Amino acid sequence: MAPFIVLVSSFVLFRCIGWLGAGYFDNWQHALQAAVALMLLLTASAHWGKRRADLIRMVPPAFPNPALIVTLTGILEIAGAIGILLPALSLASSLCLVLLFLAMFPANVYAAKHRLTIAGTPVPGLLLRSVLQLVFLAAVVLASPLV
Repeated sequence: MAPFIVLVSSFVLFRCIGWLGAGYFDNWQHALQAAVALMLLLTASAHWGKRRADLIRMVPPAFPNPALIVTLTGILEIAGAIGILLPALSLASSLCLVLLFLAMFPANVYAAKHRLTIAGTPVPGLLLRSVLQLVFLAAVVLASPLV
């Protein structure tokens, strides 16, 4: 839930800053891009912190080298966070983030079905995780220059 809270609250904060006169955030799409970037930096931080072991357990057994997968997805989240903010890379980053979210979804399904925990807290059920995944996908698509 923390990524969702960061996404929504930072978007609202950035829009308020825009309404107060910060020109860049006066554009809803720029505010959303920044919110997506913050969300991605938050999620990426778990790939090397105390939650790393929990993320490694989320990787379905059919995938080889779960630790490497967690490291690579963390790097890709950081790259996506940076890229979505850069006009020249924003479209490509948005498209790659959609693919990354889809590729990581099996880990969310596995975690929900096996009732895994992250930092001792049970992961949300599959229905909620699926809805959150759709929200994150929608945010990335809406943050892209195509919209």
